[in-house]
Amino acid sequence: MTKRCLIRATGMARSGQLEGFGKVLARTNAQLLDINQSVTFGMLSLEALVGLEHDNALEATLSEAGDALGLDIQAITVNPGDYQRWSNEASQPRLILTLLAPHLPAGILAEIGILTAEFGLTVELIHRLSGRESLDGSAPSGGACVECWLRGDEANIEALREKALALGGEHGVDIAIQEDSIWRRHRRLVCFDMDSTLIKAEVIDELARHHGVGDEVAEVTERAMRGELDFQESFRERMSKLKGLDESVLIKIAEELPLMDGVERLMANLKRFGYRTVILSGGFTYFARHLQEKLGFDEIHANELVIENGKVTGEVTLPIVDAERKAELLEQIALREGFTLEQTIAVGDGANDLKMLAKAGLGIAFRAKPLVRAQARQAISTLGIDAVLYLIGYRQTDLMD
Repeated sequence: MTKRCLIRATGMARSGQLEGFGKVLARTNAQLLDINQSVTFGMLSLEALVGLEHDNALEATLSEAGDALGLDIQAITVNPGDYQRWSNEASQPRLILTLLAPHLPAGILAEIGILTAEFGLTVELIHRLSGRESLDGSAPSGGACVECWLRGDEANIEALREKALALGGEHGVDIAIQEDSIWRRHRRLVCFDMDSTLIKAEVIDELARHHGVGDEVAEVTERAMRGELDFQESFRERMSKLKGLDESVLIKIAEELPLMDGVERLMANLKRFGYRTVILSGGFTYFARHLQEKLGFDEIHANELVIENGKVTGEVTLPIVDAERKAELLEQIALREGFTLEQTIAVGDGANDLKMLAKAGLGIAFRAKPLVRAQARQAISTLGIDAVLYLIGYRQTDLMD
């Protein structure tokens, strides 16, 4: 009867150890059932699950090989119950839990351990996606990001996300949870809101400020972004206050738009990896077009200001790009380009982005209001918008700065 053994080797990593380990297995006439190897901080961990017809002098063989390879090698007998349990666990769905922050506090690990245990999940793997922190304590470029792979019986993901959001808020860490699938690294379309997402401004507020009605419009904008007002109603009210604004103001504001942290790095890498990038904005094409020329978006969809005799009329060309329109456009563009909805990503900050975020395969609330963070499946608040690349699964070493 075949005996199953887990042979585990640990020690300082050096060249030739896999070859030597393989020769040990060959000498035992073992059948290789599974294998895993990792090197972390210069330390090797190598495990092989093998089937043995006999294990005569196995311990002596392993001890001799360990001395030669500079490794501690142990053999652990695996009973049928453990083997079946491991097989069952490997077939369970995997969740990806991502931690993002300028610096990650060490105490967050204990909190994650408590959280995952509460939902019956096992932490299968932890690895770092971001660059390493320097010895002088300065934050790594793009912030710190660690990814955890979780397995377990089907957990209540919504309840898990809700608790993770609260936990992250307590520690100043973004905790994103998503289901692992073949689509994670095969998304092809990324749609962005513009104001307060790609740029650090609400353009309509800037226009109003230059027109002397800034406080009135800002109050309406804030209520709309919190979801307290219907977007179309609030949009028409704000637009009416801009009647008579000189077109020269639009030119000045477009030239001075403050870009969101990390947006240039994000766009450079998305274009490099072949994603189609789109602006879906409740703002104005005048400014979206400026960003398109500057950052290379493939297409833009926003509201077209009506300008007559060099003055803003207070009207826009229909249809108004509101929450429903953004979600419709995302789906239409995906269909036109031959992508599934699972291959789409949406990023936004306001209540009028929620339907777009829900429609996309990966919906990310970026530096969003509490209502939006609570309803979106993923949220980033502590880092720049280039942290989207970590949620897709890219490592710092994959990226171009």
